[in-house]
Amino acid sequence: MVQSQTYNGLAVTEIENSSLEHDSAKPSVVGPREYEIVYRNIFIHIYLHVTAFYGLYLCCTTAKWPSVGFAYLCYVAATIGVTAGAHRLWSHKSYKARLPLQILLMVFLSLANQRATHWVRDHRVHHKYSDTDADPHNASRGFFYSHIGWLFVRKHPEVKKKGKLIDLSDLFDNPALMFQHRYSKTFIPIVCFGLPTILPVILWDELLVVAWNLTIMRYVINFHVFFLVNSAAHIWGNKPYDKTIKSAENNLVAFATLGEGYHNYHHVFPWDYRCTELGRTWLNYTKLFIDLCAKVGLAYDLKVVSDDVILKRVKRTGDRSHFIKN
Repeated sequence: MVQSQTYNGLAVTEIENSSLEHDSAKPSVVGPREYEIVYRNIFIHIYLHVTAFYGLYLCCTTAKWPSVGFAYLCYVAATIGVTAGAHRLWSHKSYKARLPLQILLMVFLSLANQRATHWVRDHRVHHKYSDTDADPHNASRGFFYSHIGWLFVRKHPEVKKKGKLIDLSDLFDNPALMFQHRYSKTFIPIVCFGLPTILPVILWDELLVVAWNLTIMRYVINFHVFFLVNSAAHIWGNKPYDKTIKSAENNLVAFATLGEGYHNYHHVFPWDYRCTELGRTWLNYTKLFIDLCAKVGLAYDLKVVSDDVILKRVKRTGDRSHFIKN
């Protein structure tokens, strides 16, 4: 059931049931598996982490303050590209965006070194087969695997099989995303690594070695923060909406990801643009960004879940940790 409402001065759509279908024939949670290690990825990540630690040292000793501030702004922009763009807009269609906002979010997502078509495919598979062998970062295999270990091995056959069944036609009809998809091998590295390194050198005469190491430091922090949603938010936290699933409410993850840590709510109501319940949005800067875009006409058709539906679900499957509403 769909109803038009006004929420916080914005036009929103209340949705009372999910459009996300789950496969009745789910793969095994953790079946027998032989890991095929991808050594290239391991060596790349060793370099990235060594460079990031050196970047942190330079950040504290040598880097100019504008460079540190610029790295933080890049971190925020890249995070918004993932949370407001790849996640809430393109994966779940929890709101709609006009072309200028689509382009901005595509650039921000490129700053995170992420290709929309790949990110959305993996995320839709993750929701449909969460915490099973078809989940790209199956949390049932432990913290390390769900956090970063899944990048060091070949995909599970179930991930490949189910990924091919995901409908991505909406992405291939999107001109902004198709531009990124076609030119990803040059456009994404330029946006993620090239410009953040060159601009500090040109604009305030930063040392090239400092600028490069700070760029890598920011990128590594970014992807570890994103990965916390796959790992920590599937292990630690309360489950006020559904105690039977692994995803949990985690305030620390919400703080780091600008609002993506309320994961138990999100897996129960993935089509809600807020990714949390009203009253728990104090760390949800992604929601505030979308609200601002809606106020200036760049975002519209914001979808929310009705309070009645939320409370019914809390009473039916929650772990009794739900906060009391006045």
